[in-house]
Amino acid sequence: MGKKKTKVYRSKRPHKHLHIALVYNAASSLAVDSPEDRGSMADLRKMIHHIARALRSLGHRVTILPLADDLFAFHRKLRRIEPDVVFNQYDDVAHGVLYEMLFAAIVQMMGFCITGSPALALGLSRYKHTTSKLLHGLGIPIPPCTEVLEKVSDVNRHEWRFPLIVQPSHEDAGIGLDRNSVVHTKKALREQVSYVLQEYKQPVLVQSFLPGREFNVGIVGGKRLRLMPIAEVRYRNMPPEIPPIMSYAAKWIENSMEYKKTSIICPTAVEPELARQLYDIAMRAFRAVNAWGYGRVDIRLDEDGIPRVLEVNCNASLENGIGLARSAKRAGISYPQLLQMIIDAAMEGTPHDISVPLQTL
Repeated sequence: MGKKKTKVYRSKRPHKHLHIALVYNAASSLAVDSPEDRGSMADLRKMIHHIARALRSLGHRVTILPLADDLFAFHRKLRRIEPDVVFNQYDDVAHGVLYEMLFAAIVQMMGFCITGSPALALGLSRYKHTTSKLLHGLGIPIPPCTEVLEKVSDVNRHEWRFPLIVQPSHEDAGIGLDRNSVVHTKKALREQVSYVLQEYKQPVLVQSFLPGREFNVGIVGGKRLRLMPIAEVRYRNMPPEIPPIMSYAAKWIENSMEYKKTSIICPTAVEPELARQLYDIAMRAFRAVNAWGYGRVDIRLDEDGIPRVLEVNCNASLENGIGLARSAKRAGISYPQLLQMIIDAAMEGTPHDISVPLQTL
């Protein structure tokens, strides 16, 4: 029997050659980057140049525009170059800061087309507790015991079913998740809540720890969404003292045990009914937060095999070869084609979103 061929994506219409402003956050974080940390500024700049090279291969003119400490200087530069679209790679680098939401709002208020999700969706995806309650209200399964705690004494206000996972409520990219994040006793819960409150200066999200398989569902497009092949996160051979979670170390620290023992299988083997459930839940969650253009929904199975949404990632990482780009490649979509699909969605524009540029900005 012959090997099954991957269907290659081909755009149905030729694209215009555009002037693209590729924007990223060039502000230095307070933490010192280490060579083994793949979430470092050096890795970010490398990704930005890969994106620029891919966009230029499509015939677009690209201006890389870093934004650091001078918003007014950035505003003047953006006005001067007048791009057709702003390719948004702005991401916060300080704990608890929510400027990526404000950045998207500012660009839209200036009258520019911007890739990815609008400001409201970006804000919602960072307020994890609010997103979870929104999804729950819409009948989309989330982990049980989902609560937000603002002080250690709030632990006593709830009935808990252990184990639980504890994390900052306004972070992403695995920030605040470590070897102590899964707790099995009320004492350990109090200690971890206290640590997160002190270290990250924000409310704490507590949820039931789900023991089942973990999946990522990539989504690309505007009014018509395209679902990427399902990826599975596997934590096989993880030492028993390390919880099987996508912690910061598992995501970014190459020399850590978490990173070495965590693998991504894409596409993964799932039963047709489970695949249908995963795609349905991912699509509904993506639409619920008003995400647009591209993103990723993280889902994990509970002890009964029910898929529950862990997180909706608007503007997921576009690093070539991993995450969304890897899933797209498995679907026959090359890296430049993926970026073009994101641009096409931006040019299409989000529905029910009236844009009234403020020319004085």
